[in-house]
Amino acid sequence: MMGKTMKNSIAKTLLAGLAGGLTLNFVMVLTFRLIGFGWHGGGILLNPSFQSRKLIAVWTQMEPLPLVVSRPMQIFLGLILFGIGHAFIYQWLAPAWPPGIKPRAWRMAGLVFLLSFLFWEFFTPFNQFGEPFLMICLELIFWATIAIAEAFAIALVCEWKPGTKGKSV
Repeated sequence: MMGKTMKNSIAKTLLAGLAGGLTLNFVMVLTFRLIGFGWHGGGILLNPSFQSRKLIAVWTQMEPLPLVVSRPMQIFLGLILFGIGHAFIYQWLAPAWPPGIKPRAWRMAGLVFLLSFLFWEFFTPFNQFGEPFLMICLELIFWATIAIAEAFAIALVCEWKPGTKGKSV
């Protein structure tokens, strides 16, 4: 019996990670690609009136271009793997958190945002590219949206229990 439960738990965690990774990719396209960069490169994050010339050059001119630009499928698949990793971290930590989708999802979103996205913005755009403060703030809003969406996707799958339709989890 224990083996079947463990297999079900791993399968559910993998499914949660897939859902989280797909959500992460989708919301990243909505925020960074559509709003930030613009579908054809005319967005606010590439506007030289607001953005660091160094950052614009890295994204559009300096070879090799970022993989997300030149070979996006590799990044898409990598983000799926991050989603799966986040789901396993969720399953490890969630038992110590208050029960329920919302309290656990908010904690997971905060964890991912603080340990990944906030660190990234500080260390790379701010530190290496001289990105202006307001652009960093906009990107942090995008990252927070991504972290929240991914965390809720993971929590929804992980906390779903068969036979609880219509009941509060």
